[in-house]
Amino acid sequence: MPGSLPREQRVPAIRAALEAALAPVELEIVDDSQRHAGHAGARDGRGHFRVRIVSQAFAGMAPIARHRAVYAALGGLMETDIHALSIEASAPPIGA
Repeated sequence: MPGSLPREQRVPAIRAALEAALAPVELEIVDDSQRHAGHAGARDGRGHFRVRIVSQAFAGMAPIARHRAVYAALGGLMETDIHALSIEASAPPIGA
């Protein structure tokens, strides 16, 4: 796919985008692409990822707004490198 990154550069690119936009205190990114080999939606070469992110930026946001913030932070990667994204997004506990 034009504009997509080599597979080994995708997780670092996702990490950089999320860190720049949301300053997470916790961030875990898992590439599940190998579990979806042959999947119709993965034929274009884009990957499947899981993200667990904790950020003060999510304080007071509804879950759908948190997901939208993650999608916005990832911007063009959603079109070129990410086919599917599972998101667990939360704010840190109060007082943490």
